[in-house]
Amino acid sequence: MKILAFESTCDETAVAIVEDGRKILTDQIFSQAQLHAVYGGVVPEIASRCHVESISILAQKAIEAAGISRKEIDAVAVSYAPGLIGAVLVGVNFAKACALALNVPLIPVHHIRGHIAANYLAYPELEPPFLCLAISGGNTMLVDVRGYTDMEIIGCTRDDAAGECFDKTARVLGLPYPGGKPIDQLSQGGDDSRYVFPIAHVEGSPYDMSFSGLKTAVINLVHNAQQKGEELDRAGLAASFTKAVSDSLVPRTMMAAKELGYHKIVVAGGVAANSRIRADFTAAAKENGYQLFVPPLKLCGDNGAMIGAQAYYEYLAGTRAGSDLNAYATMEI
Repeated sequence: MKILAFESTCDETAVAIVEDGRKILTDQIFSQAQLHAVYGGVVPEIASRCHVESISILAQKAIEAAGISRKEIDAVAVSYAPGLIGAVLVGVNFAKACALALNVPLIPVHHIRGHIAANYLAYPELEPPFLCLAISGGNTMLVDVRGYTDMEIIGCTRDDAAGECFDKTARVLGLPYPGGKPIDQLSQGGDDSRYVFPIAHVEGSPYDMSFSGLKTAVINLVHNAQQKGEELDRAGLAASFTKAVSDSLVPRTMMAAKELGYHKIVVAGGVAANSRIRADFTAAAKENGYQLFVPPLKLCGDNGAMIGAQAYYEYLAGTRAGSDLNAYATMEI
């Protein structure tokens, strides 16, 4: 089954064609990062307009790159929530038009379910049930994945997402947007004990997280140093900050896996590309005897292939949408 899939929830326009939920025939992505870099973050109106300009071009490129005809497309899928509402609407409306024109089913896909499904593309042997930590610019959550379409959030951030923390830390250090990769590069060789940052705990909710205090601590540290004319150990700060994020994520995930009785742990989302977090998860999984699945870097960020992968299992579960499908800025997984 060949699915034409669209992703436009933030600042990447992505169109992919995926076969049977496991094989990528093509994955076309246009990143708007350079357009938003001057503002230090995503400008929703610019993102929406850019999606409008690029989505039809990418769709045609995807079909050509896959070497198939339009008649060979069996279904159309689209990420319809959560995300920047204007950006999501572009993908949803284009996908509805495609499904209508091709006379094929339309499959709505939750964006975070797509991130989890990116691992199905990288690991053909991976099947539920398993525990997944989804970490991105807009979301940070622990998900009990009982089946391909049966999931429950058991813990999440109460405020900022881990990825947002990376972006804001990069901004205050004068690093380019998006901040994940620059922070990762700067932290290499830095002393992760140079600065001590807070790791929040939510009373009564051991799997919930909070990153606003960490973000504030970093900003205050940098601003105080600037006001006093003190020189910061930038590499040490980046390393200490990354350690604090990792120390918030890894132990909670291991604790949850033990309590749920899972031996398979999946990490997904853009922050999964961070080398320190990947290394810490690898070490912790080995120590606890767990199987760890982390997608390759190209599948960590937003992409259309992950939407096509999850769409296959949504289709098997009977999920369909009509011409009344709407976009949503927020939605439970």
